[in-house]
Amino acid sequence: MELLESPIRKYAWGSHTAIATLQGRPAPTEDPEAELWMGAHPASPSRLAVSGTSLVDAVAAAPETLLGPRNVERFGLRLPFLLKVLAAAQPLSLQAHPDLQRARERFAAGHASYVDAWHKPEMLVAVTDFDALCGFRDPAATARELAALNVPRLKATIDALSQPDPAKALHDAVRGLLGQPDPELVADVVAASRRGDLVADLARQYPGDTGVIVATLLNRVRLHPGEAVWMPAGNLHAYLQGVGVEIMAASDNVLRGGLTPKHVDVDELLHVLRFEILEDPVTRPVTLAPGLTSYPVPIEDFTLHRAAVDAQTPAVRFPAGGPRIVLCIRGSLRVDDGVVPVTLTRGQAAFAPASRGELAVSGVGEAYQAATP
Repeated sequence: MELLESPIRKYAWGSHTAIATLQGRPAPTEDPEAELWMGAHPASPSRLAVSGTSLVDAVAAAPETLLGPRNVERFGLRLPFLLKVLAAAQPLSLQAHPDLQRARERFAAGHASYVDAWHKPEMLVAVTDFDALCGFRDPAATARELAALNVPRLKATIDALSQPDPAKALHDAVRGLLGQPDPELVADVVAASRRGDLVADLARQYPGDTGVIVATLLNRVRLHPGEAVWMPAGNLHAYLQGVGVEIMAASDNVLRGGLTPKHVDVDELLHVLRFEILEDPVTRPVTLAPGLTSYPVPIEDFTLHRAAVDAQTPAVRFPAGGPRIVLCIRGSLRVDDGVVPVTLTRGQAAFAPASRGELAVSGVGEAYQAATP
């Protein structure tokens, strides 16, 4: 195994304290720190700590050793997943991600909203209490709540949401709101809303943004540490506040729908969105053994396991499975791959090539392993 040095992305919505505190650096930081990237994404790759070699270059130099022959065949000369620590002090944009076929087609066609040819399904596991908007809720319930505001300018949206077919109701409501942005409508809805509710909070940060109303169509989710949300292709979502471990397919394709000063591609977003009700957005961990849990997802790009070791459970073995990144988020842990063990403290991560077997974790603390199945 080799320790990683990983870059931090500084976005306006990031925290001045969370990632620095995790890594034991002085806080608050001068700039907001939003995401710690661990992986081989070309935009911000990790480096091997001893040699300083980019993980992208290391994979290119020895793909079958680091990735394994099966993963080279499935994903090419690339690490198929990206692991992050996400620290949101303010809401992220409303967004969704394309499926693999759409990403390949649109990237090949040179579409401006696509930066690579890969999909980006993702899962976020809460490290602190975490607030998010995830997936569409019942449009009829949204229609009733919006009608109670008594805002005449909302009639078209309420009529759309009241249609008997939920898919058509959601599609027409989203298309109507995003297709014809109306800052006056947003102002009317904010004026009719209770102080301190979701609409008022979002509008304070994004005044006049129609995404404030689109947000009311989504499930409000409050995760406790260890709980997760799984966001497959086409699922509209926005992370609002909190710290989480996020794993995704290694792509940066994002289609935005509001709550952002960045470009909103309404036509393309409407094409990729899944207009279906998401009854329960929360994914709960599955216990595999004492101290070892998993977060199953229905894709081949990644798996995620969590190990918690202490005096009662002094050792846990992460399963083998292709290339792996292990991130320590609490305590001090020894991670042994049978060849070159490493010690990880909070905020540190290490890379294990596919050629290694199970990873033995001991000490006192908590870690996540990102891998391929």
